[in-house]
Amino acid sequence: MFEPTGSLVAPLRILLALLAAVLATLAMDLVMARVPEGRALTLVPAAVLTERTVDAAPGRLAAVVHYVAGLLTGPLYVVLLLLVEGVLGPSPVAYVLSTAVLFALMTGFFLGVVLPLPALPRGRRAALRRAWVVTAAAYLLVLTPLVWAGGRALTAV
Repeated sequence: MFEPTGSLVAPLRILLALLAAVLATLAMDLVMARVPEGRALTLVPAAVLTERTVDAAPGRLAAVVHYVAGLLTGPLYVVLLLLVEGVLGPSPVAYVLSTAVLFALMTGFFLGVVLPLPALPRGRRAALRRAWVVTAAAYLLVLTPLVWAGGRALTAV
């Protein structure tokens, strides 16, 4: 039977978070399809990168940026969680605090750095802001319990 040692647990948690991030990103896609301007959320970073309007942004680049960011956010969550656990110890509070910090980072970066760059009408910008908050929350509502379950499974082995 495989028995993770203390030195292997953190990398295994990061690997599990990568897998959880796949599911969280797919869940985020489902929410994006249902909220107004949700599909345009992936186009905003592509528009910034290519210096085009949001509606003229390349869809393939938008998809790549979206999925890479979604996949890398899972391991980022575990790194934050490990830092918080280093201070508070492993606990549900560490998960809640890490989730809140990651939500603040996700929304702060998108709303404060990325979204202001393309020229957009005020009403559309507000709709994109609302859509981002909802979809980022959906991502974390899937990611957090999956990371928790994976962490529990690793410690139970």
